[in-house]
Amino acid sequence: MDGGWVARARWRRHGASGWLARARWRRRGAWLWPAFVVLTLADALVGRLLPFSGNTQSVATGAVAGLCLNVVGVILLSRPLGWLIRRLRPSVPNVVARNYGGSIVVIAVFVALSSAGLAHRSSVLAERRAMQEAVARAQAWIGDRAPAPFRRNLALVDMFAIQAGSVYRSCVPSQAPSGPRDYCVIVNLSAPFAGSVKFAGSEPNSMFSAGVG
Repeated sequence: MDGGWVARARWRRHGASGWLARARWRRRGAWLWPAFVVLTLADALVGRLLPFSGNTQSVATGAVAGLCLNVVGVILLSRPLGWLIRRLRPSVPNVVARNYGGSIVVIAVFVALSSAGLAHRSSVLAERRAMQEAVARAQAWIGDRAPAPFRRNLALVDMFAIQAGSVYRSCVPSQAPSGPRDYCVIVNLSAPFAGSVKFAGSEPNSMFSAGVG
């Protein structure tokens, strides 16, 4: 009788300790959905401040992009990553390992979007600096060589990127009642400075860009 009571007490104690151990594991592994929510919001902010395409992006667009990537990533990768975690740490329960794997996925998505946004921003800033340099060279060349009606309108220079960051077509308009209405040059930033600007006719950039398109 006493032996049976002792056995039942041990079983209860063992069961309680097992339950506590499982509860501790579940608490440790319950990072996926809090991380999912927080990092989806962070993805939305990254999309607004550091868009990975174009010059601007709304918070809603960033949130949708982050949400879609997070959902797809968790569905496809949480199980393989959980399996890998279990291989490295066999004591981790399967459900907890999958939670860890899903958390790794949403962190990786945030890092990837941030990295892509930073890289794109660097590219945008480089193109902006190239455009400013092309404007300066075009204005200097036109101001030195073009007829007076065009030189008076240097501030109205119109730019068209033939090859962004490298080759631009720059036109300055004239208010003269007759004669050519635009004076255009090609600016090639990759050419030697002295020969980087050449006359390119009088067709406005609107006609030229339509022909290119």
